[in-house]
Amino acid sequence: MAADPAEPANLQEEEPGAAEYGALNAVFAVAMTGVIVGTRGRDDEARSLLGRELIPLSAATFAVAKVISREKIGTWVREPFVDDPAGRKRPRGGAARQAVGELVTCSRCVGAWTALGFVGLRLAHPRAGRTVTTVFAVAGFNDFAQAAFRGLCDWSNAQKRR
Repeated sequence: MAADPAEPANLQEEEPGAAEYGALNAVFAVAMTGVIVGTRGRDDEARSLLGRELIPLSAATFAVAKVISREKIGTWVREPFVDDPAGRKRPRGGAARQAVGELVTCSRCVGAWTALGFVGLRLAHPRAGRTVTTVFAVAGFNDFAQAAFRGLCDWSNAQKRR
């Protein structure tokens, strides 16, 4: 959004640029490096993530990313960074704050950070990681079941009206 020259200088908001996005990417890279360094020597655990746990990890990531970026219950996360955390979700504030606002309203972006957290937990503490992943995976599968049920009800109601 371009600054309106009629606005006082202290009310004009700067757009995020390469520095702000780069900083967010740097924080992610540092977190990923921490997971890699902190979980060295757990090759057997890492191999199991590529196999049988990929679907549950994906479902868990989907569920948490959706809650944080879209659902009303996640407004407390978005509120400091967006104008209307339950509605349009337009990022606000200075450039860094807007960049974080864009991050927390993007389900794919939140998904990457969530996946890093789940994989890191799973590798660092396998038993706890499996438990947490399972809980959120079931929640993710529930989202799909609810959507399918809603779609089936809508289809059935449309058939009755014919």
